[in-house]
Amino acid sequence: MQNFKRAFVFIILLSPGILFLQDISNLKISIKDTDDSSRIILASSKNLSTSIEKSGSFIMVRIRADLPYKIQRRSFNSRYIESLGWSRGAGYYILNIKTSLAKFSYVSSTLKAPYRLIIDIIPEGTGKREKGEIIVESNSNAYSDSNKVDIDQGLKTIIIDPGHGGLESGAKGKFGTLEKEITLDISLKLKEIIERNLAYRVVLTRDKDIAVSLENRAAKANNNRAFVFISIHANGFFRKEARGSETYFLNLNATDEEARRLAYLENNSSELNTVEGENEDDIKMILWDMAQAAYLTQSSQLAELIQNELNTLLGTLNRGVKQAPFKVLTGVACPAVLVEVAFISNPDEERKLMKSEFQNMIALAVYRGLTNFLKLNL
Repeated sequence: MQNFKRAFVFIILLSPGILFLQDISNLKISIKDTDDSSRIILASSKNLSTSIEKSGSFIMVRIRADLPYKIQRRSFNSRYIESLGWSRGAGYYILNIKTSLAKFSYVSSTLKAPYRLIIDIIPEGTGKREKGEIIVESNSNAYSDSNKVDIDQGLKTIIIDPGHGGLESGAKGKFGTLEKEITLDISLKLKEIIERNLAYRVVLTRDKDIAVSLENRAAKANNNRAFVFISIHANGFFRKEARGSETYFLNLNATDEEARRLAYLENNSSELNTVEGENEDDIKMILWDMAQAAYLTQSSQLAELIQNELNTLLGTLNRGVKQAPFKVLTGVACPAVLVEVAFISNPDEERKLMKSEFQNMIALAVYRGLTNFLKLNL
């Protein structure tokens, strides 16, 4: 029996799973204030591959990780940092740093032996960094994720379309959350990120709880000579287990029955009194008599890039890129997509959509997809 125990222990120690656990790296997070800033220090027993992005009052540190980390976080009391959040996806971690500042910049640096990532949060007005500048750093060529776009071709306009509004509330969640409220919150956050980091003019089709017709949304884009049109929505379905994100671009023939149903519901809001056949005929007539037909390839590309980022950053079910005859997209004379960020009809996703942190991550994902599109089309 004694020999059996020794053999058993020997086998366990050689098992791949135990060796994997022995490779767990330590990551220590500490915060301290200086005279004019707050400093976050991430110290690791191994070198990290990281990228940093700013979104509203948040800073998000993305850490590539093939192996798990043991997080050690000390308690803190800081002037400018309110809280730290931690989430894990497939092959990465995200550290969400919530600040108490509406306007600030940050400076980051790395030290090695041992590895340390140092981020200084600086209130606006100290003169240490110009307003609106974004830093996206990576210390690994294999994980470079720079999203800064240098715009020198004049001021262009991006239209963000918060779905629904006014009496048209859109989908409603189990806990009473309304789609029109979520789409406006996300759109305002997306507008802020774009304006802080890109030399673009951003226009919302609505910036408050008002009704805007589908035709007027497209007209607003065309009157402002929009370069890109992004419509933000939250999905709803009678099966509460439906979940995930999906991004659409225009096509008369829907990808599947669910896409056709969704387009029909969006097209036939309370402001319209059409039947399905008449609505499809209208779209068919408009589709071939409009400028959008010239942008379908770019719209498909934009949809793919945004959907990739939603899947990467949010970790939700990837429902893919789809096509459907959304009337709001038909009259737009520029690349145009409609993003269904999550299912408000799913109680778990509704809870997430109610949180400002999750809304910020959605806005950041759409922003990243947009900047990738701009890099390919400028």
